[in-house]
Amino acid sequence: MTKPARTLSDLRSVLSKGQFAAALREAEFLRLPIGEWNATDRARTDLEQNFLALCRRHRLPKPSVNVKVDRFEVDFLWPKERLIVEVDGWDSHRSRSAFEEDRARDARLAVLGYEVVRFTWRQIESDPRGVAKTIRSLWRERAA
Repeated sequence: MTKPARTLSDLRSVLSKGQFAAALREAEFLRLPIGEWNATDRARTDLEQNFLALCRRHRLPKPSVNVKVDRFEVDFLWPKERLIVEVDGWDSHRSRSAFEEDRARDARLAVLGYEVVRFTWRQIESDPRGVAKTIRSLWRERAA
């Protein structure tokens, strides 16, 4: 037997995005103790959840999560500031094609006026204060 928050964590890796969102909504409807889970987060991976926790811990403005910008879905977006954060795990970004696609995507988003900054799992886990400081500086610069 596991607690509801742990069950949701386990389900996220085996359910589709839609199925997981439905499970999360049901847990919220039933008022189960699910801790920091939030349906509006739309985070799909542990790395994305960790980044959102970092934002909360360091009192950064809450970004939109997994939203479309042009033809791309971006991990995190502060729309007014036109600031995008991508969190990159090694598993999904270690091929030449992923490397090339990321560069082309970042260039297209820059042409559209967005600043894209990327953080790795290691940076988020090992230097959360540095990550938060970077985001806060970029956010303030672009908000001015």
